[in-house]
Amino acid sequence: MLEIGNYIPRILEDQINAYAKSPEIIAIIGPRQCGKTTLLHHIAANLRFTETSIINFEDRDELNLFTHDIKAFAELHVLGQEFLFIDEFQYATSGGKNLKYIYDHFPVKIFITGSSSTELSVQSIQYLVGRIFVFNLYPFSFKEYLRFKEPKLGQLIDNRTEIGPEIIKRINSHYADFQIYGGYPRVALSLTNKEKETVIKNIFNTYLLREINQILNYRDEFKLTQLINTLALQIGSSINYNELSSVTGFNHKELLEAIELLEKTFVIQRSTPFYKNKRLELVKSPKFFFVDNGFRNMAIKNFLPASSRTDVGALNENFIATELIKKGYPIRYWRTKSKAEVDFIIEDRGEIIPLEVKTTLNKPSVSRSFRSFLEKYAPSRGFITSQQLYDKVKVNDTSVKMVPHWYFDLHKT
Repeated sequence: MLEIGNYIPRILEDQINAYAKSPEIIAIIGPRQCGKTTLLHHIAANLRFTETSIINFEDRDELNLFTHDIKAFAELHVLGQEFLFIDEFQYATSGGKNLKYIYDHFPVKIFITGSSSTELSVQSIQYLVGRIFVFNLYPFSFKEYLRFKEPKLGQLIDNRTEIGPEIIKRINSHYADFQIYGGYPRVALSLTNKEKETVIKNIFNTYLLREINQILNYRDEFKLTQLINTLALQIGSSINYNELSSVTGFNHKELLEAIELLEKTFVIQRSTPFYKNKRLELVKSPKFFFVDNGFRNMAIKNFLPASSRTDVGALNENFIATELIKKGYPIRYWRTKSKAEVDFIIEDRGEIIPLEVKTTLNKPSVSRSFRSFLEKYAPSRGFITSQQLYDKVKVNDTSVKMVPHWYFDLHKT
């Protein structure tokens, strides 16, 4: 957890603040150590002149009181308060029912955090339909990371729609670090690579010990670790469930349950095929990406720089996937039965936008697969990301912008 004095502004904060005075419960969920507690305390600290109560359910006494005597809990922590903040809400096995009691009986604004969407949905949402807004908080996006590492440079990029080679080179040095170690806040604060690796190892082990064993009571830790490792080596590839079952030792039903568990605990995100024609385009065969590059690299125990790796393409593709996830887009890809493929298809307010990820691109070039998609769907625009090329070309009526991986933003002109 970051101290408030080291608070790094989160993009999600503005969305949450818009509902700070609405009656609905605000739930902030996301992976462990992504900054939920820090954000919660920051929001509470900004409500200065109001009566607030902050509870952490890692405190077993408070958790037991909430679970077994909700009326006494309410008298101690809710009565007379304007705001109630509950951290680590996933520990409350009857959380939704008791939270509904507080919501129905006291005029208090409630904020909760949780590290497992499985627990939140099963234990809470069924009781709180129409009473709760759920926000996902992830590790830092690259924009948040850059704002922390070099604020003026981050602001410069925010305000510009054109960038030159010197700026690209300068930001690429930050991207090289983010590409390997990811965006967990505590990692961003680390001063050496050795410290970063130690922090990520702790996050990985804590996830298995606490999230999986203690909270979700999941006991096939060895098989689950095998699954994480295998998926980490197959980023950007369509998944064969029979092969995964063979490698991990899960039967088919167990495998699907384990994958769902990894999704619900914010380790991986599924990419599904985009299609309009079932006869010619893939409609099944998902891909999986990791929510954080650092967590993925910990799974395969490889923190070598990109220049010394054979999987740099997978790292770049996973980075783009994480940026889309953090922006709230479902991730999809396109592939035909004749093997034409585009890495990402983004659907934004009715618009279809193709995006292709290249490791290096020294001059404007549009692949045959990308052209095939443009010819079939005629989107108004598309993106190709690479290490440093910044350019634009026209393919028929489609404007194709070529930008560095970290510069991709749908809403930049």
